Amino acid sequence: MTTSHTPDSLVREFISLLVSRDLSTAAAMVTNDFEYDNGPMGKTFGPEAIEKTLSGFFGMCTGIDWVILRQTSSGTLESGTVLNERDDRIEIHGRWTTLPVAGVFEIRDGKISLWRDYFDKQTIIEVMTPPAG
Repeated sequence: MTTSHTPDSLVREFISLLVSRDLSTAAAMVTNDFEYDNGPMGKTFGPEAIEKTLSGFFGMCTGIDWVILRQTSSGTLESGTVLNERDDRIEIHGRWTTLPVAGVFEIRDGKISLWRDYFDKQTIIEVMTPPAG
């Protein structure tokens, strides 16, 4: 499962698994009561829900490249917090778009218990809308 030793490395590994579309391994890195608060898009709870939610969205993407621009963390794998700023690059409908994202992750007992992302809802709606014509 995870080879991480710090909250920082745990979140980096999680993001890397998501980018590689290994959703089942990523879902194994979250707690049973995990909360995914996808900013303006809504919340889901638990490992199965995160896998289902992301597989639907990733199914629309022909390319995924999430870049962590800055990341800071505190605490331990027993109880920690990670904040990051990312450029979530996605390709949908033949167009690459960069979605600036601020993420918050809470770590408990070696797993991610909360993932909250902040981003502009209109940007993601525009990229998910097929081009006219």
